[in-house]
Formats: sequence, structure tokens, C-alpha cells
Amino acid sequence: MKYHISHYNKEAELNFPEDITIYDTTLRDGEQTPGVCFSKEDKLEIARKLDQVKIPQIEAGFPIVSQREREAIKQITHEGLDATILGLARTKIEDIDVALDCDVDGIITFMGTSDIHLEHKMHKGRQEILTICMKAVEYAKDYGLFVAFSAEDATRTDIDFLKRIYNKAEEYGADRVHIADTVGAITPQGMKYLMTELRKEVNIDIALHCHNDFGLAVINSITGLLYGANGLSTTVNNIGERAGNASLEEVIMALRILYGKDLGFKTKYLQELSDLVSQRSSLPVPYNKPIVGQNVFIHESGIHVDAVIEEPLTYEPYVPELVGQKRKLVLGKHSGCRAVKAKLDEINIAYSEDELIEIVRNVKRSRENGKYINDNVFCEIVRKCRKKEE
Repeated sequence: MKYHISHYNKEAELNFPEDITIYDTTLRDGEQTPGVCFSKEDKLEIARKLDQVKIPQIEAGFPIVSQREREAIKQITHEGLDATILGLARTKIEDIDVALDCDVDGIITFMGTSDIHLEHKMHKGRQEILTICMKAVEYAKDYGLFVAFSAEDATRTDIDFLKRIYNKAEEYGADRVHIADTVGAITPQGMKYLMTELRKEVNIDIALHCHNDFGLAVINSITGLLYGANGLSTTVNNIGERAGNASLEEVIMALRILYGKDLGFKTKYLQELSDLVSQRSSLPVPYNKPIVGQNVFIHESGIHVDAVIEEPLTYEPYVPELVGQKRKLVLGKHSGCRAVKAKLDEINIAYSEDELIEIVRNVKRSRENGKYINDNVFCEIVRKCRKKEE
């Protein structure tokens, strides 16, 4: 048995689409994290690892940004990856031309559609931006590109205008439209309502680009799938602007383990992918980060460790090997005889029952005195306790 989850999950009525597309934007939105700037080599290596995980679409960057950005994207498009390579483009002809020069398979073109964006960012009316957006979609389609149109700040956009612009995008040949929850300001209940309303009139594929300002990016993404979306945007380690985006590893594993929706990803490479992005972005992964945090499969509490030694799934919803992790038992103030015994057996040290009890006492005391019980500290405790007994 590789995982063990709540049986109540089966009681929920699920309506996932048959085909779900994950498009990862680590190399674009992830790089917009303050302080992050990937080199060409970084981008190529991350793209290779995303492809190894079997991510179907990779948003490789924003070509108009710089010459080096274009070189990096072109290097990825020529790498022969299985993934479809996308580039971001404003609704400007020059942006699309630059993306074409990078030999991308498709583009995501975007425009702010909420009233606050129209007034304070675009300084244009609804009809004017609708015309601009459709010209861009039409132009890109004339070159045979996959085209996704993204309504920036869609979750704060008037619903009737949102329906109108999405339907126009379909009319002009767009392959997919995107809902950008640009400031992470929608709730799962709001997402249910929004998707239900859109699906009354919008027939084209819909993808979600959720930000994590309130920690809801993953559940908003999954809720959107349940009510009509069939595409999701993610980033590795949920990096990105402000609080980041929906976490790739959390989305994949929640869908697979909790919802029974296995999309065929090679999840055993998720830890390697997370470590790579952390290293190249210089952004450490929190110890308690779901799926890829270093503490996710570490156990200290004596009560927990006793159970985990007998059956790991007592305190793990799935085995660590599924995501390229390993289980580890650590010693500390909460450790009991069984945990210490397991550690002694692991390093092939013989002991008496009296020695075992004394070692447990000293482990607790040492940790409470501020020492982390690594192997060297543990062996020193064992040496002193055995000497004392002798």
C-alpha cells in the first residue's frame, strides 16, 4: 500500500474533466519573484527537469524582456523536449513577432480586464481593449501558433464583460482562455460561482492562473477544475510574485492522492525538481513545505515513531518514495525507547536494557540543553552511557 487517505473523500461528488493540462510558469512568473534572475543555463536545466516530470506545457519566459531572455527561450525550444513551449506576449504585434523569432510553439497573450486595471493601468475603455486583444489573437493564429488569451485580474472583472471577451477570443481562433486570479482575491466558493457562470456561455478551454496571497491558490485551482476548467498554471515551490502561485508539487499530489486523478506525472522526480529550483533561485524551501519540505517525512515524537516503525502510513498519507523523498527518524526530547533502539540497531551497536534506558534519558537531556541529536552526538551519548554502566 503506497498511500492511505480519508475514506470520506469518496463520498464527495467529483466532476473532473477527462483531460487536464498543467502549464508550468516557473521560468516566467516564478522568475518574477523579487530577487530571482535565472541564467540561460538555469532555465534550460529547469526546463529539462520539468520535461522529465512530464509537464505537458512549459511557459519558458517573456521574450520581449531582453536579448538574453530570447536566447534562453530559443535554447529551450531547440532542446527537443516533449513539452509544448510557450512564451508570454503582451497584446502587441512586436511582442508576438519576438516570440515567433524564438520558435515557441505558442503564446499566452494578456490584458487587464477589471475596471481598476482599465482605469489605473490601461487607461482605456472596454471596447478599445477588446479590439486590441482580438487583433493580437488573430495575428498570432495567422502564424499557426497555439494561442491562449489571459484576462488579467479576471476574478475582479465584471462577469458579463468577461464572458464577452472570452467568447470573442474563441471567435478569433484562441485555443484557450485563462482566468488570472492576479491578487489571489477569490475564495473557492467564488471560484465555483465564477466557473459555473462562465460555463453557461463559454465553450472554449479554460485554464486558471491562481496566486497565493491568502494561501488558497491550490484549492482554488482544484475547485476550478471541478466546475469547468481544464487547465492549471503552477510554479515549482509556489514561487512567483508576492506570495507566489499555485504549487506544482502540491497540485499534482493532491489531485493524484486525495482526488484519485493521476495525470501520469513522474512524481519521483519532484524532490529533485524542487531542489534544483531552490538552488537556482536562491530561495530556500521551508522545512514544513508540503510534499518537498525536508521535515515532511521526518519523525521525532516517541508515540509517532513507535507507530511509524510498525506501519509508516500511521503518520504518513503516502510513502516518501512517491515524490523522491526518504523517511527519517530523528531523536529528541520526545523520543522513547523504541526510537532509540531502532537507531542503535541501525548503526549496529549492542546494548543492554539498562544501557538503553540510560541512553534515552541522556538523549532527552542533551536535546533540552540545545544539542541537535545527529549521529555524532548520539554516538557520543552512547559511548558515555556505556562507559558509565561499565
